[in-house]
Amino acid sequence: MVRSWMLAATGVLGATAVLAQDAPQEYAVGQKEYLTACAACHGEEADGNGEIAVMFKEPVPDLTGIAMRNDGVFPLLDVIHAIDGRAMIRGHGNPMPVFGNRFRADADGGNALFGAEAISRGRVLELALYIQSIQK
Repeated sequence: MVRSWMLAATGVLGATAVLAQDAPQEYAVGQKEYLTACAACHGEEADGNGEIAVMFKEPVPDLTGIAMRNDGVFPLLDVIHAIDGRAMIRGHGNPMPVFGNRFRADADGGNALFGAEAISRGRVLELALYIQSIQK
């Protein structure tokens, strides 16, 4: 049992190392979350020019300028609340997709050992930290 856990952990660490080619190692997980959950709207460069951005009534925000729009301070908690759904963000006439619920549902489907809520919060935090790392 211990050996299978160790092999699984090695696989996860190896996958993380592959992802780090484009982002510093500490933000690789968040970058992956971003590319999966956010890039279609906000763009791979987080500049608001995603593939489907033209479909929205309102311009999609440039996520690299969050700190600049807040007097040089990155509002980490506000960003976390926007991602997990606690803050209402208007997008294409409706609130932005709530990724906290989506991440929790993903974890529930896998019978998460440590709880879907903890996994969801970790994914949201990784995503927010990655967005913080790409500020201009």
